[in-house]
This record gives sequence, C-alpha cells and structure tokens, in this order.
Amino acid sequence: MSTFPVALPDFPDEVVTEAHVRYIEPPGLGGRAALITLDNGYDHTKPSSMGPAGMQNLWNALDEVLASDAKFIAVTGKPFIFLAGADIKMMPLLENREQGLAMAQAGHALYKRLKDSTIPTFAFVNGTALGGGMELALHCHYRTVSTGAVALGLPEVSIGLIPGWGGSQILPNLIGPEAAVQVIIGNPLNQNKMLRGPDLTKLGIADAQFEPADFLEESVAWATAVVNGEIIVERPEIDRGESWQAVMAAARKMVDEKIHNASPAAMKALDLLELARTADFEEGILAEDEALADLEMAPEFKTSLYAFDLVRRLGKRPEGAPSAGLAKEIGKVGIVGAGLMAGQLALMFARRLEVPVVMTDLDAERAEQGLARVRGEIDRLEAKGRTSKLKAAKLRALVSASADKDVYADCDLVIEAVFEELKVKQAVFAEVEQVVSDECLLVTNTSGLSVTAMASKLARPERLVGMHFFNPVAVMPLVEIIATDSTDEATLATAYAVAKKLKKTAVGSADRPAFIVNRLLGRMLAEVTGAVDEGTPIEVADVSLDGLGLPMRPFALLELVGLQVARHLCEHLHEDLGPRFPLSANLRRLAEADVPVFDPEAKGKGRLTEAGRALLEFGDRPSTSAEVERRVLAGLAEEVGLMLDEGVVPGPRQIDLAMILGAGFPFWLGGLTPYLDRAGISAEVSGKPFGAMG
Repeated sequence: MSTFPVALPDFPDEVVTEAHVRYIEPPGLGGRAALITLDNGYDHTKPSSMGPAGMQNLWNALDEVLASDAKFIAVTGKPFIFLAGADIKMMPLLENREQGLAMAQAGHALYKRLKDSTIPTFAFVNGTALGGGMELALHCHYRTVSTGAVALGLPEVSIGLIPGWGGSQILPNLIGPEAAVQVIIGNPLNQNKMLRGPDLTKLGIADAQFEPADFLEESVAWATAVVNGEIIVERPEIDRGESWQAVMAAARKMVDEKIHNASPAAMKALDLLELARTADFEEGILAEDEALADLEMAPEFKTSLYAFDLVRRLGKRPEGAPSAGLAKEIGKVGIVGAGLMAGQLALMFARRLEVPVVMTDLDAERAEQGLARVRGEIDRLEAKGRTSKLKAAKLRALVSASADKDVYADCDLVIEAVFEELKVKQAVFAEVEQVVSDECLLVTNTSGLSVTAMASKLARPERLVGMHFFNPVAVMPLVEIIATDSTDEATLATAYAVAKKLKKTAVGSADRPAFIVNRLLGRMLAEVTGAVDEGTPIEVADVSLDGLGLPMRPFALLELVGLQVARHLCEHLHEDLGPRFPLSANLRRLAEADVPVFDPEAKGKGRLTEAGRALLEFGDRPSTSAEVERRVLAGLAEEVGLMLDEGVVPGPRQIDLAMILGAGFPFWLGGLTPYLDRAGISAEVSGKPFGAMG
C-alpha cells in the first residue's frame, strides 16, 4: 500500500467509513470490474461520512483497484446513502489553520486519483450525496444516479464554508457557470434547498438515471456499455468567455440582493467560480485549499456548526415535548376557513398525513372557491413533476369543502385559519365544540393572540393547543407550539407528533404575546419604523441591518406580511407589552392609505411609491444607518432577556432555532443570540452574554 501524501490529524471518536472492494464480471465486459462500497456499518439513519480514517481506507482501496486488471472502477454506497461528505462533527476539533489546510489537501489528493485514473471511473450515486460526497462523484469520469435519491447537493456555503474538495472547479466546467452558481450558492442560500436524483440528470451532473429497485444492476450494465464503446457520453461545450463573465456579474448581484454580501463563504465561492473560468485544475484546487483553511477558522463557521447542531438535534427532539406514546392518531382533519392560509394548511395535511381534510367557510361559494384553489395547486404540483399522477388524484379525493360545520363531527383534529381577532376565534371554537367528538383536538393557528383567552370560553379547555405555522406553509420549516396551563399532555403530545409528520420543526413557546418569532420581528420593526418617524430617511433605515445578511430588509418584510397585518401585530404588542412597542404614526398612515403604497415594479423589495412617500411625516432627529443597527440590536437583546425572564422558552437555544427556521436568520450567524454575544450587545444591554454556544 502506498503512503497517504498528507499527514492527517487523529480523531479518536470518528465513525469510520470502510471502503469495501469486490470484483464482479458483468456480462459482455470481457473481464472484471472493481466495485468500491462506502459503508460506516450503520443503517441509513447514520449516513457515511469521510474522516481521516475513512480517507485512509478509500486510499487503500484505490491502491488495490488501480493496480488491478479491472476494466472499470465504480464507487457506490450503502443502502440509501452514497456519501454525506466530510464528517462535520470533526470540524470543531481542528486546532489550527494548518490542520484545516491538511484536511483540504488530503481530500484533493484522494479524489484526484479517481479523476486522473487511466481506468474508467464511475460513481453510482444510489442515495444521499452531500458536500464531499457529491465532490467524490464529480471526480469520477461518469456518474449514474438513482431516481429515488434525495438530499443531493453542495450545501457548504450555508454553514460558512465552500465546496473545498474540487467542487468549485469541476462543477462549472461540467454544467456551466449558471447552473453551478445555483447549486453552490443559490440553493444553500435558499433554506439549503436539496436536489433529487432526476435533478442531477437534468443539470448534466449525472449521465444516466435508473430506478431504485435495480439501480446497481442497471448502472453496472450501463457502465459496461460505456467501456465497450456502445454508449457515447456527450457533454456540452462550456463557453469560458463573455457569457461566463456575464453569469458571474449576475451572480454577484443576486448575492448582494439576497444577503447583502454578508456571507464570507458566499463571496469566496463567487471568487472560486470566477477562477474556474481561466485556471487549470491544479491552480484551482490550491485556491480551494487556502479558502477552506481560512473559512474553517472563521467565527462564521463556528456559529454555523452551532446552528447546524441546533437544527439537527433540538429540532428532532424538541425540549418540553411529552412522550410520543401519549399522542393520539389523526384520521381526519377539519380546517375552519377556506382562504389562502386555510388552503395551504389543507394541502399540507393531505400530503403529509394522507388523511381526509375538509374545509368550511361562511357559504358554499367561498368554500368551493377555496377548494378550487387547493386543486389548482395540486395541478401545478403534478405539472411540475413534484407529485405523481396517482398521488395527485389521491390528494384531490382527500380534500373537500363545505359550508356546514357538521362535517367536523368525525374529525380527530380541527384547526382554525380565520381572521386574527380574538372574538372571532372564540366564536369559531364555541361553534365547533358543539359539533366535534369529546376526543377531537382543537388547534389555533394564531400568530400571537392569547391561546389561554381562547380556551377560557371552552367547555373542555384541555384539548386546545396553538400551532402557529408560518407563511408560506409549504416552505417554512417552523411551527411554534403553544400550550396553556389547561392543555393536557395527550393534546400537547399529539401536536408535536403531528408537527413531525408534517415534516416541520417544532419549538415550544409559553402563551405570551406574539410567542417567539413575531415578538422579536415586531420589536425589530418597531425600532426601524420608530427611527423613520424620528426623521431617519427610509433608504438609511432600510439598509441598517444588511450586515446580518437577513433574507429581507425591513420594508420588504412589511410588504410581504402586509401593512395591515403588521400594524395589527404592533398594536397588539403595544397593548400587551407597553411602550417598548410604540405605535408608528407612519406605519398607520401607510396601512390606512387608499393609494398604492409599494411599487409594483419592485415587488418584494419594499420600495415605496411616490404616493406612499408623500404620506410620511418625519421628525427632526435622524439617525445614521449604524445608529439604527445599534438601536435594533439593543432592542432585540433587551427583548430576548425579557423573554427568558418570562419563561417564554427554556433557554436561548430555542430562540435561536426559532429565528433560524422562522425568520431566516442565516446559519453563519448561529441564530440571534450568538450574534448579539459576539457583537458585545447582549453583555452591554443585559449585563452578561446569553451564552447559548457555551
């Protein structure tokens, strides 16, 4: 066996991925092929990853097969998993930049053997392939993918890194810079969107795709045909001239608009993608080595690991959730309302729970309109290939609508999605309670009203729980679960179990005004609009938080949620929590305007029309952008401290998880409290750091 060319650090707790070699003799090959299977010895719930010992194992396997008489070499993984990349749990153990540089160099040295092999190399991507796993596949000469494969991509930018084992150089030269930008930067910044097997084929990453049932057999037969010259794989010529440069200019604009260039990893990824146009491979991977070593030592990566751990651990096992064994089975769901939010909820419950869902509204016409919207969305899912024809037909059959609330009689769960007004919701539950069985759960989707006040009017308050879903329901991963003092354990356990089946991350909140996310976003908006009322130009106030890299600037957020909704939230917070949430006169004027306030040509950017601007009145105490930022952060630090004192959540980790998943706080910030700690704001405002990261 040859010696690994890079000295690797020792990680004694590594879950070692073995590289098992076996030789097969496919029909028609006229010889044998070498198949390397990567397997860490666990089932699919613990994906294989690549640490130092695993890298050594693959190196040794390549020593063997590259010296053999194999006609081709193929790499695949254990069931459902190809390779989940570098072992992220090892990253915090890197003691210095030199160790980080060594890991980057080791990955390049290992994978380059597949790229430079004189024997044809194939990657049979049978399942999850992330980061370094995807890069291993990219180094092979050819790739097949299972149509059932999920969780595919290069997510490094989302956690403060870059694809550092060749991905930034190979991918744009394989599929073109535009598609590569989407995979390497766009998807990670879009809530870390993952690819599926067929996506790899469409993008040109995979050369062929096969069904899961006979994936390995078909891949071997396809590889045999390629080696025999019976199949010629043609790849497009990539224009490395002006069109590449134009794509990169557009990509830089996209990153600026989306996160205001706040992510060092995204900026470095852009540089590397530009370098891939002109650099040879050796020069490109040297640049990757240096970039990865720098980013691994940066504070953004450390906070990203904290955020990653939050989502993976706390998200899967919510603190405060009762035993899942107490949860009740849900066989039918009722939704009060048939508007936009109700329709989103109906489709989600039908898709995830696969049980009958019935919506009601004030009259048959409105109910039918709501049902038509749901069926239209099912049609779109089918047209886009996101659901099969059979599944689409099943969904249409599962969702129904009526004007008669008697349809709730056999429901196991009824959730309201009506106007955000306490008396309206109390009236709805009073009516529903007369119809449903004694075992039926009652759920409010309120974004901040008192669940206790709603329960106070019920004959059986113990079966009411809050489940606050975020808009758009299909996209946003968070649900806040709110129990009252009356909510019983079975009801609460069922709410958490339902959230899990809906593939949502649940965070529990005490029944306090606006719960977690909306309370903090309300405080942020109160400080920004307050600064505008005092005389700060909108252009100054609106960019004050760009350094955080949030997905939306404040006025874009106001446009998204709606001025009336925002005003309603601020009024409730002012009424419940006092002068920390002042009533903005300018927000009131905009909400009451009878003219278009936001520019339709800049939809989603929160840009006011001239008529909207004319409604504003300013004081004589303008602030700079830096002063507004300091004001907002200090306000958030104060609010977090008060929420912890009130017991809204058990600790700052729940606040961070909620703000990451519900408000889009980037992974590289680690959520809200680590950023406030790092900036020194929490210690200044509360007297000590929140200390969520220890």
